[in-house]
Amino acid sequence: MTASAPTSTTRTITLRNGLSVTVDEYGDPAAGGGTGALVLHGGAGPRSVAGFAAALSQHAYVVVPTHPGFDGTPRPESTDSIADLAVAYLDLIDELNLHAVMVLGSSIGGWIATEMGLRDNRARISALILLAATGVKPEAPLEIADPAKLGPVRTGELAFHKPELRLNPATLSEQQKAGMAANQRTQAIYAAVSYDPKLQGRLHRIAVPVLVLAGEQDGIVPLAYERALADSFPRATFRSIAEAGHFPHIEQPGSVFEAIGDFVDNEVKPDGE
Repeated sequence: MTASAPTSTTRTITLRNGLSVTVDEYGDPAAGGGTGALVLHGGAGPRSVAGFAAALSQHAYVVVPTHPGFDGTPRPESTDSIADLAVAYLDLIDELNLHAVMVLGSSIGGWIATEMGLRDNRARISALILLAATGVKPEAPLEIADPAKLGPVRTGELAFHKPELRLNPATLSEQQKAGMAANQRTQAIYAAVSYDPKLQGRLHRIAVPVLVLAGEQDGIVPLAYERALADSFPRATFRSIAEAGHFPHIEQPGSVFEAIGDFVDNEVKPDGE
């Protein structure tokens, strides 16, 4: 993907239940004939998936919602769980009249994507792609690291294989620090812990193909955890990404897109439809 990626347009969409969601849209919705991709960010916020979404939009219409409460967006008190976000984004793809939607989620975004797959009673989702996803309970001795306890420096060391991508708090303005802290508080509302102890027992009900991608040097979510997550779905493909941590789509985008391309060719559209 060497061509220059299109820029996004931002708008706020009010859903049927009155919830307002800010979305960034990449690409032409008409060009895909009503198909598209929904990209869900994790605790690092929508900027952590912006480059990935822009590159993906060279092949599809892409929508990136900002989880209500992140980056200063409003969050009603009634929207306070991963399940609430999953239902909201199913309403969003209804509102956009999309079908055969590929849902891609990073970290807790992958958890939201999984919950969407469990609730997709209108069969609008064609596949799930989970990037360093959380959601299921880790089996001891595996643990999911908590950035709120680690602090930004140690979190960066565990999240990124490449040192140059790690956050340097000394370079941040007070406004940026405040914004990061606010995002962290919002994530804690949606997911006080990084898993639902009952989720794994429900995953057999997801019928669409699932791709689980994991950075081999991820210090936030262990590689073995992601393998176990993949094993919990009836139609899952697992791929590890070398020289990548918790954000493989940032550190190794070429390898991630190669894995996605293989997955689409072999599992989502095996007949070249």
